[in-house]
Amino acid sequence: MAQRTGEEAAGHRREDDGIQPPYLYPDYVETRLRAPKKPLILLPRTLSDTTGPAHGRGSIGELDHDLTRQHSGEPLGERIIVTGRVLDGDGRPVRSSLIEIWQANAAGRYTHHLDRHPAPLDPNFSGAGRCLTDDDGRYRFVTVKPGAYPWKNHDNAWRPAHIHLSLFGSSFRSRLITQMYFPGDPLFEYDPIFLSVQDPQARQRMISTFDLETTRPEWALGYRFDIVLEGREATPMENHR
Repeated sequence: MAQRTGEEAAGHRREDDGIQPPYLYPDYVETRLRAPKKPLILLPRTLSDTTGPAHGRGSIGELDHDLTRQHSGEPLGERIIVTGRVLDGDGRPVRSSLIEIWQANAAGRYTHHLDRHPAPLDPNFSGAGRCLTDDDGRYRFVTVKPGAYPWKNHDNAWRPAHIHLSLFGSSFRSRLITQMYFPGDPLFEYDPIFLSVQDPQARQRMISTFDLETTRPEWALGYRFDIVLEGREATPMENHR
């Protein structure tokens, strides 16, 4: 059952401001099937919703943040560093937040049995990682730049290169999911998922920026992607409620 916040119960829907993508965006074909067809119902929170289950620091492995060192060899593709801060609506750092990422490999293919894109798999790249934000709300991943891939939403449909990010608060109910894109991608104007965020300024907040300070000479380019959880400068989220 879909749920909504007090704001939505009072009549403010998540798509009204153009920041968060609507439940139904007809050009994104899958939303025609999964968007709610009846008014949403406000469910009260319970103690278990806000207190657990939660993650512990001991579950984060030493190489979980470095997707290029999780196998015996190096993955193919352009090595990159992705870093940024997780902030609340007042600009304060969100500490000890669990961030998970998943992505296609450099050829545009996921390590998943349902991915039938005829692009090569990389035995040295699984495409998933995680880390905790530090006291400044900062996170850091080392990975390879993902490739674009076809997705059959419409004729000659290709997704821009992107990385999925999942953020957890104090419990699994507080999970939020977004996507990070790369600057200058020519596929933006053809992608219904990207365009479902109707506010142009909000769409820009899903695009990372090249960061020379993060870039390591002769090793990897750096990209910065800050994530704001709420407020006027919020990062668009796929499952924001």
